[in-house]
Amino acid sequence: MSSPAWVVFRKELRDTLRDRRTLVAMVVVPLLLFPLLMVGMAKFSQSRAAEARDKTLAVAVADAEASSGLAEFLRQEPGLEISEVQDVTALPERVRTEELDAAIVIPAGYGALLASYYPAPLQLLHKSSDDFDIPRTRLEQALGRFEQKLLDERLRSFGVEPRVLDPLDIQRTDVVSSRELFGKLLGGLLPYMFIIFCFTGGMYPAIDLAAGEKERGTLETLLSSPASRLQIALGKFAVVTLTGFTSALLATVGMYVSVAQGVEGIPPAVLSAIQSVLAPGTIALVLALLLPLSVFFAAALLMLSLYARSYKEAMSVISPLMIVVVVPAAIALAPGVRLGLVTAVVPVLNVSLATREIIAGTADPLHLALVFASLLLLAAGGMAACARWFSREDIVFRS
Repeated sequence: MSSPAWVVFRKELRDTLRDRRTLVAMVVVPLLLFPLLMVGMAKFSQSRAAEARDKTLAVAVADAEASSGLAEFLRQEPGLEISEVQDVTALPERVRTEELDAAIVIPAGYGALLASYYPAPLQLLHKSSDDFDIPRTRLEQALGRFEQKLLDERLRSFGVEPRVLDPLDIQRTDVVSSRELFGKLLGGLLPYMFIIFCFTGGMYPAIDLAAGEKERGTLETLLSSPASRLQIALGKFAVVTLTGFTSALLATVGMYVSVAQGVEGIPPAVLSAIQSVLAPGTIALVLALLLPLSVFFAAALLMLSLYARSYKEAMSVISPLMIVVVVPAAIALAPGVRLGLVTAVVPVLNVSLATREIIAGTADPLHLALVFASLLLLAAGGMAACARWFSREDIVFRS
């Protein structure tokens, strides 16, 4: 014979799955968000970068002495359209209005300083853009090649080979693994998203199963059934926990499938690094962290929903709670914030930091054990508080 708590759980789960808003928040958004984000961002970034690299830059050169040779040199550079001008005063406005991509001003005295072996002044006018500042970088690289040409000519005039100025040939080798490097970057964003899904996935069912039933007048009918208050609370609590955790799980599945299939637009080296980071074992460990967090969120959401008199009041009470959840998760994105003995016991923040360390493969077993212990205690406390909340007449029948 089924226990009353199990009967309540099945009844509430069936009602929850009939709600279109819950299905969208719990299934559709998490499952599709990561693939759409990864594909969309990759394609957009790739197209913008390619456009900035292939664009022919309109550059004006104002040479007060007309003897620097810079304009002639830049005309040999691919992707640059060089025009020589005399009016220097109009150049800043022409660059600001994007009539010109950049302008170079060579003042009087340039040749004399260069001949005296002093650094010759040269002004580059540009406008910072949202296309990764690739135009400025391209022009600076061209100016760097012009500077190297002048340096080589100067050294050879002294009878010196330019390579004598490079006594060291430094071979740089970064010993960090691709998983650790990319995991530190990816690990900052993923827990933030997972935590949000855990919270929003359980929010709508929690509001509907408590405040919604109070408003519809069906809660009294359920309380008059043979099931005890504790069994009713456990049934509803299990449904909210399941929906929150399922939302995070589906988000993980959507991300994993999109990466496993290979997202078009992401460079193969980057895609390979992501695939090595998102190994099944790593994902399983992250989900193990999210389960007790889902239990805690379910308890908090159900308690607040039960306290509210109506669905609308529950929404107004629970919605600001999102900020309380987002802030600790966002703190984990700040540089220098690490998982330690103190941060391992701070709710939400510990999950964000532990997830980042797990993805990067640098998690300390002691710190992870402390995170799990604190989350389990938090979940147990939330369950006990939620069950006690349901036993209070002044809360259940608050009007």
